[in-house]
Amino acid sequence: MAKIAKSDKDFLNKLKISEEEARELTAILTASIKTHKSNHLKINTVNFVLRTLNFTLHPSTIMITEEALDFLSTLLDTPSPTGMEMDAQRLWAEYMKPYTDEQQCDAYGSTWAVLKSKQANAPTLMLDAHADEIGFSIRHIGSDGFVYVERLGGSDVAIARGRRLRFFGTDGEVTGVIGNTAIHIRDDQDKAPKLWELYVDFGCDSREEVEALGLRVGDRGVYCDGPLMLNNGKRLVCRALDDRLCGFILAETARRLKEQGVEPAWNIVFANTVQEEVGCIGAAMLTYRIQPDAAICLDVTHATDSPGLNTARYGEVKLGKGGCLCFGPACHPNLNARIEYVVDKTGIPMQRETSGRTTGTNTDQIFRSRSGVPATNFSLPLRYMHSPVETADMADVENMIDLLVAFIEELKVTDDFRHKLEL
Repeated sequence: MAKIAKSDKDFLNKLKISEEEARELTAILTASIKTHKSNHLKINTVNFVLRTLNFTLHPSTIMITEEALDFLSTLLDTPSPTGMEMDAQRLWAEYMKPYTDEQQCDAYGSTWAVLKSKQANAPTLMLDAHADEIGFSIRHIGSDGFVYVERLGGSDVAIARGRRLRFFGTDGEVTGVIGNTAIHIRDDQDKAPKLWELYVDFGCDSREEVEALGLRVGDRGVYCDGPLMLNNGKRLVCRALDDRLCGFILAETARRLKEQGVEPAWNIVFANTVQEEVGCIGAAMLTYRIQPDAAICLDVTHATDSPGLNTARYGEVKLGKGGCLCFGPACHPNLNARIEYVVDKTGIPMQRETSGRTTGTNTDQIFRSRSGVPATNFSLPLRYMHSPVETADMADVENMIDLLVAFIEELKVTDDFRHKLEL
């Protein structure tokens, strides 16, 4: 985040304006940003002004450029089922090229980009998101042409019937539908189906017809649902926001660091790891390889602000109130304390949640690597997780990017988040 001169802060603190005047200022700033989008009008200064006045502009108006939104749309449209992440990884790495010093991938496809510090013997911060999404794979092709599936990760069978799928065979993409017996003749007392009761209809009448489409046992597929904006761009709906949207946050963080001329005191590794949905496997392999001195894992967390959710049971997490920092055994208190310090210093919105054991994210593999890595989990609030209509607020995306940039700016080459006895 750009530094604000003390004189500017003093001036802003002395401002006493009416609500009407503040709204007028907001409108002027909005119009100016739209007109001069290419140079962002020293955008972080604008953000500072608005936070001082307790007003919020829509983030896509402020920071997320049309080019970035196009990239996000393409990234979301690109299938990345667990074990088949490379198409999306190549797209992500290409976007990272102008903003980082190198891009690499490992044997299983975990991909990372490095922004190198100019400091000698600089420590390394790893920012992690996962590139894979839930889906299905073909388990059995029946003689009648109907295809039965296995889950990839936590695909929810309760919502699967009647949905379109994209499968990827030897001859390219094949579209099918998961059969749904009409309610008039269905006799299941409206119970959720068992996994083995789901079948995919590719319009074929025999196994041979299915195989002629290039489909075999083991081929993988995802839901067809692509990105959709609600309420004039306030909310984003799509399959695979878990965790493709956090991969986008990594990319935008790298872009802003570069465009704002930030020279980090630490080496920054932006890691887009594979196979999180089946055991956080890619993160374990890459952390062992990179050996970071600290790590922040970006994933999604359950927003609990939709009907039917008990906040006494699940905690209070809302869309539009900022990213959510986790506090629990896996999340290092020294790293969390620094993030909270940055929040207090900048006024960037952030929420808190707790995990009594592990986090259920890549954090659980990262923090235990080798002799231990100070790590934490910073999550994007998400409604309807593991469904084709996962829903996020773009203001949370913007705030998470802001906070990561501000955190990186705050790092010093002498920082060490490990515990010390200091006897």
